[in-house]
Amino acid sequence: MKKYIIYVAVLGLGLLLGWLLFGGASSQETEHNHEAETSITQMWTCSMHPQIMQPEPGDCPICGMDLIPAEAGATGLTADQFKLTENAMALANIQTTIVGNNESENHGITLSGKIAENESANAVQVSYVSGRIEHLNVSFTGEDVRKGQLLATVYSPELYAAQQELLTAVSLKESQPELYQAVRNKLKLWKLSDSQINQIETTGKVKEKLPVYATVSGVVTQKLINEGDYIKQGQPLLKIANLETVWANFDVYENQISQFKIGQAIDVSAKAYPGKVFNGTVDFIDPVLNPNTRTVNLRVVLNNTKGEFKPGMFVEAELKGVNAKNKEILTVPSTAVLWTGQRSVVYLKSSKTEPVFEMREVTLGGRLGDTYQVLEGLNAGDEIVTNGTFTVDAAAQLQGKKSMMNHAKEEAMESDELKTNRLTVSKEFQQQLKSVYDEYIALKDALVEGYSEEASEASQSLEKSLPKVDMKLLKENEAHMRWMTQLKKIESNSASISKSSKIEEQRQHFKGLSDALIAAIQSFGVNEKVFLEYCPMANDNQGAFWLSKEEKVLNPYFGDAMLTCGEVKQIIE
Repeated sequence: MKKYIIYVAVLGLGLLLGWLLFGGASSQETEHNHEAETSITQMWTCSMHPQIMQPEPGDCPICGMDLIPAEAGATGLTADQFKLTENAMALANIQTTIVGNNESENHGITLSGKIAENESANAVQVSYVSGRIEHLNVSFTGEDVRKGQLLATVYSPELYAAQQELLTAVSLKESQPELYQAVRNKLKLWKLSDSQINQIETTGKVKEKLPVYATVSGVVTQKLINEGDYIKQGQPLLKIANLETVWANFDVYENQISQFKIGQAIDVSAKAYPGKVFNGTVDFIDPVLNPNTRTVNLRVVLNNTKGEFKPGMFVEAELKGVNAKNKEILTVPSTAVLWTGQRSVVYLKSSKTEPVFEMREVTLGGRLGDTYQVLEGLNAGDEIVTNGTFTVDAAAQLQGKKSMMNHAKEEAMESDELKTNRLTVSKEFQQQLKSVYDEYIALKDALVEGYSEEASEASQSLEKSLPKVDMKLLKENEAHMRWMTQLKKIESNSASISKSSKIEEQRQHFKGLSDALIAAIQSFGVNEKVFLEYCPMANDNQGAFWLSKEEKVLNPYFGDAMLTCGEVKQIIE
């Protein structure tokens, strides 16, 4: 029995010593670690601007709202950034590349162009007499013709009369040689040969039909007449192109012009003949820059005796080793670039450790091999998406972030909203419209303060000012119709604001009122500076405009909640 008591006592003593040695320290360490973890992870953010992350409470520096505790693991993405999961990255095989400086001598300059007819070798076959096409020997466009080939026969009353004159002049040849020679020369001008004229003199027979022979060899590119048509002297009959040589026209960016010179050797390739390279030389560089594309036309003359090149065919030209100074240039792979209208964009990986991306608009220069030169928008060291770019863009659209498509739509919508041409009206009308604008400002100020009663009263005052605007002062029909259209909207929305006692409803109708008055002031003016301001968060994050007399942003759609959220979009004067 004593033996068991001793065992229990030893066991209890061991447990006591273990707790004294390790238990307290562990508890303290756990408590310390918990406090440390709390101090490390607790951040504060804005509910409307989650990119704001601060280590302590305060106000949002963008909209002025109170910051709230951020959830554990919050990343603090900007409004244009979005995050993909590692699984999505793997499934879409999304790959990125670090943008770096590449020496341009390692690349050739690649130009895109198109084959065209050699205009200097083209010809227009014309008729030298007036008459009717009796027979046309050319059946279709694209038909080959040879110099001296009979193309058509023409019946010409004028030619018939001239031959009769020749027969009469022959009898007077001895007495009036000048008259005889003048008649012969007249027939020569109509392209009758000496042998033909001599035959008429010898036989005494008049030719009723005149043959038209091809003056050049080539391909008929255009038929300008049909059999049976009546034609005039000098009228074009056929267009003939000699395709033994053709032009390859290329567009050269202005920053590449210095790399080219006339007589320079250049390699040309066509997708129709994979792996085959055609040698050519630069024949012409346009002295005038195209202001729309910022390019000049470069022309290469190519031998085409085998008929391999067809006008309209797409070709590429490559010029190697043109940068003797080894100038460093910033380039990106062609697979990284998305094109939307006149803009080009890439997707930038914003975080070094997380799969966070955002769209970046870039300005590109020329194409260098399989890369594009970057003039603006990126810096060396930036990481961009080079594979799976369309997948990343689709993810941006699904998350409502700036993307290739919705960014273009936003720009178009904003441009349409700000684009209203000014009409000429009298200063008296502008002054009357200014009275409406002043009442609008009072309404706007009441909404900024969040005073619904004052907003209702200001709206009633605005309604009373509308009948004082004399439409008879608008002389042009367009001005009259434009004011009538906006007047109905102003009346409707201001009446809704006057009847409502809820600040949220008043702010909803204030958007419609603002849009109408903005259009009116843009059309007619109020003879003073007006600031057009915009908040992207208003109207359920669809954005809304308003007018102000000052540049400082005071948001009527949110008031104190987001007082300074917005920016000046336009100054109307």
